[in-house]
Amino acid sequence: MTTATETSPATGVDSAANSWLQKSAAWLRSVGIPTELGSSSAAEGERSTTERLKATLRRGNEALSPRELRRLLADLQAVGASEVSDAEGGRLAEPVMQWYAAAQPEQRLDCWRLLCEQFVPDVAKIGQARQRYEDAIGTASMAAAERHLRKALQTPRMRLFQRFAVPAQGMRFLLDLRAQMLPQLKSQEWLVAVDADLEYLFSTWFDIAFLELRSLSWDSPASLLEKLIKYEAVHDIRSWTDLKNRLDSDRRCYGFFHPRLPNEPLIFVEVALVDKMSDSIAPLLDEAAAAADVNKASTAIFYSISNTQTGLRGVSFGDSLIKTVVEQLLQEFPKLRQFATLSPIPGFRSWLSKNAAEVWEGADKRLRAELGKALDKAEPTVDDWMAALEQPGQWQAGDAAAKLLLHAAARYLGKSLVKDKPVDPVARFHLGNGSRVERLNWAGDTSAKGIKQSYGLMVNYLYDLKRLDKHRNALAQGKIPMSSGIEALAKV
Repeated sequence: MTTATETSPATGVDSAANSWLQKSAAWLRSVGIPTELGSSSAAEGERSTTERLKATLRRGNEALSPRELRRLLADLQAVGASEVSDAEGGRLAEPVMQWYAAAQPEQRLDCWRLLCEQFVPDVAKIGQARQRYEDAIGTASMAAAERHLRKALQTPRMRLFQRFAVPAQGMRFLLDLRAQMLPQLKSQEWLVAVDADLEYLFSTWFDIAFLELRSLSWDSPASLLEKLIKYEAVHDIRSWTDLKNRLDSDRRCYGFFHPRLPNEPLIFVEVALVDKMSDSIAPLLDEAAAAADVNKASTAIFYSISNTQTGLRGVSFGDSLIKTVVEQLLQEFPKLRQFATLSPIPGFRSWLSKNAAEVWEGADKRLRAELGKALDKAEPTVDDWMAALEQPGQWQAGDAAAKLLLHAAARYLGKSLVKDKPVDPVARFHLGNGSRVERLNWAGDTSAKGIKQSYGLMVNYLYDLKRLDKHRNALAQGKIPMSSGIEALAKV
């Protein structure tokens, strides 16, 4: 490991400056500039890294001794030093990356604490830059003042991360680092500042302008095909035969790639070319089924979309993927007229377990009475209905138990919002991209996973290319776009 050539900016934030930062954070965000509040990572009773760096002995459960902590800080400072070039900084980053790879989780946590507490912006410079910007508003020097403010707000930590991205494996290192941090954000709130810097940098580095769409086929390198098996998140790929079926002549698979991760898809989508909207996943995954005639295909079904990089959470390019894939498909198959998904409803069963009583009370009394006849109960209860749903295989789509479940699912997908966004994560993704809730499918996925998530229900989201913006605007106003059929089901 290397020797430090530059000391980090001062980390002592006096109470007045900290108070100002808290009050002005909203203003800084309003002009579209990321902020850092320099919050300490030390919990009550714990020593901050500043205190530990001045100490001689380790205390309590501290992973790194003061000497080890000083050495690590010196190496980090050397990587981010303004006096060295990016290339040299990248070279100095490599031994730190090797140390981190071999470090224990507690030692990595100490590294994160250093990143949080010792690589913060200069509060005085931010204050001066902010005042200069406010004074320049409406004048010819406003642009220069804004540039000055943006520069002041760039944390030394961001420059450090930029240096870590220089080596060949640097991007992989940073993605893994953030993936390790994310589960800790709730218990270690101080990590939010470090995470915010990484998310900001990733949103720039992984902008759609820098991504390449590739078509993946059975002829793709085996190492790449193995990644599809590894990262498939919707319908597990059970074997190479299963994968070959998904890459048959009536299928397409596309992924976005970044030049720094050339053999690693960031996100990929699996598409089936069919003659009508699919209502069940089983035929699409049937390895023995004959390939369809693509010349007769009128519909493209997106039946699986998988993000592969946990470290890119919050960096969205799903919208761009679908748009680009649609354009690619239309070039190859100009007769395609319909673009839709066949999607799981992962949050439905959990939601219904909490809202069953409300759904039951609001349901059509005739359906409740019909269920009573089927169960041989004069006055069925919500518990009777929920018990009946534990055996979905014995019901048909036209049965009362199924109709009540479809009603509940329509309410869940078409009416349930949290903070003006759909409750279901898959719905949030597709509706946010401009689709609408088109159709619910009884027994769409009868696998153990499908039953566990949604009693086997699946949903089609329709991408009407002429109404994508209209649907987005409706969603922004708190109204979920849906077909008349879903609207009717939600009112049963």
